[in-house]
Amino acid sequence: MEEKVKILAIIGAGAVLGSAATLAISKLLSNPMPINNQSVGKEYISEAVNSNELPQSKYNGMATPNLLTDEVVSEQLTRNIQFFGLEAQQKVTASYVVVIGLGGVGSHAASMLLRSGVGRLLLVDFDQVTVSSLNRHAVATREDVGTPKALCLKKHFQSIFPECHINAKVILYDSLSEEEILSGHPDFVLDCIDNIDTKVALLAACVRRGLKVLSATGAGARADPTRIRVADLRESTNDPLSRAVRHRLRKDHGIDGGIPVVFSLEKPKAKLLPFKGPSGEEENPSDYQIVPGFRVRIIPVLGTIPAIFGQVMASYVATQLAGLQVQMEPVVNFDTDHYRILHQRLIEHEELLYGTSMQVEVDVEEVMYIAKELWHGRSARDLSIKDVGRAMWRSVNELMLVRWDQTKPASVSNLILLRFKEADEHELKSLENIKEEEPEFFARVTSVLKRAELEFGF
Repeated sequence: MEEKVKILAIIGAGAVLGSAATLAISKLLSNPMPINNQSVGKEYISEAVNSNELPQSKYNGMATPNLLTDEVVSEQLTRNIQFFGLEAQQKVTASYVVVIGLGGVGSHAASMLLRSGVGRLLLVDFDQVTVSSLNRHAVATREDVGTPKALCLKKHFQSIFPECHINAKVILYDSLSEEEILSGHPDFVLDCIDNIDTKVALLAACVRRGLKVLSATGAGARADPTRIRVADLRESTNDPLSRAVRHRLRKDHGIDGGIPVVFSLEKPKAKLLPFKGPSGEEENPSDYQIVPGFRVRIIPVLGTIPAIFGQVMASYVATQLAGLQVQMEPVVNFDTDHYRILHQRLIEHEELLYGTSMQVEVDVEEVMYIAKELWHGRSARDLSIKDVGRAMWRSVNELMLVRWDQTKPASVSNLILLRFKEADEHELKSLENIKEEEPEFFARVTSVLKRAELEFGF
């Protein structure tokens, strides 16, 4: 008899545990399963967005409640709560974050913000998942190829954290879509765009609207994760994208800093690949641009680096939302004094020659680019190009920056390094004289300055 009682007790306990497990699982699976779409055309995109064909979170379309009152959510975010504290995590779950650009960087940033418990996300990207995206995308699979990146992320995210209010927009950021994307008082905007024009427009709009923004610079062609930093845009070095963005923000919008960026101190290990058309021959990339100004040529990418960029962005934003102060490692550049001298020498020369330095359109970091990257620390008249090193400063003390074309401002694409005497002689000649008398020198300098023009997106 006692043995029967024990057996019945065991069965009863098992039934109770089974019921509890069933309730927990049914709660987790209360949302409909996501729909898998292997190919998405323009008609599908429009229908999916407008008809809400994709499964909706139970909080979509309504104000996000205190998510931490949900037992499953609080359990899912237990480690975050233990790290930040309950009140700080509540700030994170009550936050609204906009992520623009959902490729290798943006998809990982958005994914970790979701997993960190951000309660409301707006995901923005006009592009689709491709097979070549899969080496760096956070969640996309082969079945997602052809699907808009924004809808792809939303689908996967709803199976990770269905309580999050996720809105996906298959749209290009520009002046026409600015209000639609940036309205609603987001707590943070993540700029993960790799196009200069769009990036500059977005950052300028965020500054104008008083929105907190974190920008990702170039993650392609790099391999060293230990050299990734977060700093003000003014401090980013060795990155052509941030250099060009900084220049354009200052020139076109009067913005000289105050924007945090994620960048790498590592010099890119590869360049844009040559563009080849259907025939296999090199062609003009601009002839194949679907959207004007967007890059068609490919830059090699090691998938781990954009992923780490995205993780860094998510960590920065999550700690900011939680109110946790994290002291970033300072960016130290030991040889800036040399470039400051060249910059100051340029300003003084402009004031002496033109009566003002108002047309000097370069800062110290851009002077560094001109001296090191374009002219290798040598006079533009030196035929032998040597590596940059300590020895270059033996000659820099005899060099100065002058305008190539005196009718144009002193910009990145219009400054050359010359010895003092060479500079005096150069300013006595017109470009027509130089082209006629020294065609090889003219062609060589023009080629170098054209490179600067392309790298800065002019």
